[in-house]
Amino acid sequence: MLVTGASRFPGGFLVSRLAQHPEIDRVVAVDAVSPSKDMMRRMGRAEFVRADIRNPLIGKVIRGTEVDTVVHAAVLAQAPKSGSRAAMKDMNVIGAMQLFAACQKAPSVRKVVLRSASAVYGGSPKDPAKFTEEMSARRPLQGGWARDCIEMEGYARRLGRHRPDIGVSILRLAPLMGPRLHGWVARYLSSPIVPSILGRDARMQLLHEEDALAALERATVAGPAGTFNVAGDGAVMMSQAIRRAGRAEVPIPFSLFRSAGRALMGSQMRSFTHEQLDYFHFGCGLDTTRMRADLSFEPRWTTLQALDDFVRGARLSRVIKPHWVDRAESTVLAVAGAESQIR
Repeated sequence: MLVTGASRFPGGFLVSRLAQHPEIDRVVAVDAVSPSKDMMRRMGRAEFVRADIRNPLIGKVIRGTEVDTVVHAAVLAQAPKSGSRAAMKDMNVIGAMQLFAACQKAPSVRKVVLRSASAVYGGSPKDPAKFTEEMSARRPLQGGWARDCIEMEGYARRLGRHRPDIGVSILRLAPLMGPRLHGWVARYLSSPIVPSILGRDARMQLLHEEDALAALERATVAGPAGTFNVAGDGAVMMSQAIRRAGRAEVPIPFSLFRSAGRALMGSQMRSFTHEQLDYFHFGCGLDTTRMRADLSFEPRWTTLQALDDFVRGARLSRVIKPHWVDRAESTVLAVAGAESQIR
């Protein structure tokens, strides 16, 4: 078994879980960058090979280790700090192309698992309440990450067509949330003052970081071929998430969201991509019927529990106290009740 992206989440933590699996004889961890000492300890009996999947030499690694399963977790949701959008696309798209081409030529490979994302569905006012795996974005995708995911999925499916004996599993993960992984939604909610979009209240569906690892493990060890939405149960409105994180919300017209938001959040606003801004605007709901029926996976954390676990783990100092929110809501309800009686 070979896992890419071993120096970061989720690749490294997935290697750690697979290395403890009694039915897996060998786990090979691959990355262009060496993992930290702590990550190396977590990997246990796994073997680390420093290799760049964009280089055709990755084929020698796959053939030399004679792995039967390849998990592609080395995907970037944002451009590296020292790089650019071109570097991000090179890593994602060229990396996937070279890796899956190597898998196609390796007779030992029988299974490939790709970590994708719900970003493939984009965000627009025409979105359904929940996207099924057969649906696509309602308008042309603007963000580089979303387009990369579409291209990577395309290469994976092409591999399945050229090698019908290889089972290809694609997991479209909802935005990740948890106490260890501070992803882009977590960074957004970590700002003391959070700009929101005036007149909108995005409906978010999240996935706990541990459920993300468990779903990838399930797909790797015993999951069937196919494409699967993976997300926690339920949803949370953006305004509700901001309150539960104890942040102060400032509604802003969408046309000024990035510029005015930069004044409130600082340079952090610049880090958000087109698809992430669309998510803050419209949210995204996922139909997870296939996840349960075919993948046989049941998340342990709901969307709300994943959010609360992040808030506890991050130890955010509350700008807005919970009892303030309760008092304000009680006052609003009382005033609304009084007005209804007068009428």
